[in-house]
Amino acid sequence: MISDDAGRTLWAGAIRPGRMHDQTAVKSEGIGDLLVQYPTVKAQVDAGYRGLAKDFPQQVTAPPKKPGKNADPDEVAAWEQARKAQSSRRISVEHANAEHKQWRPLQRWIGRREYFDETHLAIASLISDRTAMR
Repeated sequence: MISDDAGRTLWAGAIRPGRMHDQTAVKSEGIGDLLVQYPTVKAQVDAGYRGLAKDFPQQVTAPPKKPGKNADPDEVAAWEQARKAQSSRRISVEHANAEHKQWRPLQRWIGRREYFDETHLAIASLISDRTAMR
């Protein structure tokens, strides 16, 4: 799912099984190719997309890597500060994710697997239309 900095859903698609790793989904969907095509696009991602942030450091920001067990206190403090700053920038994205999960059919899917994609995309379009009015 992609949302803007106001928490409005811009795109919901590429529905993949929950067991698929984020980085695998990125590669199979060609997200890297799109970032090359659109160099002005910026993205805030979670820790599952660190590889994407490593490949596109000017466009993609991921949470900083946790320091090791023997790290000095200054390094740990800097990590906590950077993590909180990145988390604050990502909060609108998390709110957009939460908005999808508030819809009852998506909270606990009891229908047939083959209909989930259509249902999720229909709900995502309703959410997108509703948030566009904000």
